Amino acid sequence: MTRTLTCASVLILFGCAQPTERGQQYLDGKLETTLERTDQIESEAPRDFETFAAQAKKVEMKSPSLKAKYQNLYAQLNVWAQESGDPQELAKYGVNVEQLAGADKKGNILFTGYFSPVIEMRHTPDHLFKYPVYAKPECGSVCPTRAQIYDGALKGKGLELGYASNRIDPFLMEVQGSGFVHYADNDELDYFAYAGKNNQPYVSIGRILIERGLVAKEDMSMKAIKEWVAENDPATVKELLEQNPSYVFFQHQPGAEVVGSAGIPLLPMASVAADRSLFPMGTPILAEVPLLDAHGKWTGVHVLKLLIVLDTGGAVKGGHLDLYHGMGARAGIAAGHYRHFGRVWKLDLTAPPLQIPGN
Repeated sequence: MTRTLTCASVLILFGCAQPTERGQQYLDGKLETTLERTDQIESEAPRDFETFAAQAKKVEMKSPSLKAKYQNLYAQLNVWAQESGDPQELAKYGVNVEQLAGADKKGNILFTGYFSPVIEMRHTPDHLFKYPVYAKPECGSVCPTRAQIYDGALKGKGLELGYASNRIDPFLMEVQGSGFVHYADNDELDYFAYAGKNNQPYVSIGRILIERGLVAKEDMSMKAIKEWVAENDPATVKELLEQNPSYVFFQHQPGAEVVGSAGIPLLPMASVAADRSLFPMGTPILAEVPLLDAHGKWTGVHVLKLLIVLDTGGAVKGGHLDLYHGMGARAGIAAGHYRHFGRVWKLDLTAPPLQIPGN
């Protein structure tokens, strides 16, 4: 009879290897709390803090309340980044540090990516552009499901913002939370901002494709989803998308800037969506972000970055951050590759704030 050794048995004999192929690290031992106070950050990752000051300025310009809350902290971090950049010296600049434990309680935080797509639409429907995209209805806590909306529950209510030539482009815009629309009938570029949801649970269609054996888990990405959609008829695609009952509504946003749920314009690789219960909007974080190659493979390197939490999302909970990559197809490909791990530290000022060294 063949016997299979459990990992616990193997650990006693040989030791079990822990997964590292997606950037996992095991440098900090077990973290007992979701956010664990630490006095030292030991990181050998190369540093890139170039986008932080510009993103912080956007926050201060657009939100008086966030400016009042974070201006001093942003200033401390800007000086630290310019004068030192050494994570072990953050305390000298009056900055408290808490490490996010992650699902494994070993500090491995899942980084995914999102972007602002640009999709083709028309103001009025025709034989090709016939799939409506909707503004938010007055439906309170009981809103129609995706399947009901697809079957016409909102038809004729004056909520149509335009019409797409397929269902997958608006669906992916929903996943991103916003996007740009090109109306070819008058050559207008419009920004669609998040306007709310239908209060239905979110279900990942990527997970459905994996469970059905239609896409291998290791191959799952936004590109893989699009390729599957292209190979299947509209009715089959509709049935898949209806497995996610959640539906996102949009609104026209003047100014054509990409904004997150905090109402602040987002800069690529400078802002993240995170769990609002752990990271209030405007929170700065220090993160070792996994660096991927053009094919979506981890290069073996993490880059130390200062990021600001300016967005949230239904699937972004706990030890999961969604990194904003920018606008358009290239950003979409890069964002779609991300399902990799890095370490994350929440930053805050000591009370009272310490004097910036040298001032």
